[in-house]
Amino acid sequence: MQKESHIRSLLKGFTWRIIATSTTITIAYFVTGEVRDALTIGGIGFFGKIFIYYLHERAWQMAPRGMIRKLLSRRK
Repeated sequence: MQKESHIRSLLKGFTWRIIATSTTITIAYFVTGEVRDALTIGGIGFFGKIFIYYLHERAWQMAPRGMIRKLLSRRK
């Protein structure tokens, strides 16, 4: 069983943040009508959320594979 490396988790987080931040900037622009405000909102979200995603990804790596299925099968 192969787990993801730390670098892979970081790269996945980074590429996802680019997509999600672009979406946030676009929405912020339509709401505010200001490019500067939209970029500021997107920039703040980018750095905060990539760190939170990394922690989320690493937490899932600590959970043994198949654990949820085992828990659910015990309930039946």
